[in-house]
Amino acid sequence: MSKISEQDIRKLASLSKLKLSDEEVKLYQKELTSIVAYIEHLSEADVNGLAPTSQVTGLKNVTRADALIDYGVSPSDLLKNAPAKKDNQFKVKRMIV
Repeated sequence: MSKISEQDIRKLASLSKLKLSDEEVKLYQKELTSIVAYIEHLSEADVNGLAPTSQVTGLKNVTRADALIDYGVSPSDLLKNAPAKKDNQFKVKRMIV
């Protein structure tokens, strides 16, 4: 069984930009160690002869073909309402910082 050390928890916290108290480090060490132990336990399961599955409910994607829909409004009519436009497009403030 793998045991996660306090040093591992502190490194993970540092990489995640988290500030943890000593009590939180001990708590997360205990919790993550139990999670890893459970995952190791799962790896012991015999899966020989089982087909891999990625979807178990049987549902399939509902898709439609892309189609041009004419709503009766031209792009130039839509741009008449734009507070700012550039090159026949809506101009908006920068959204990526």
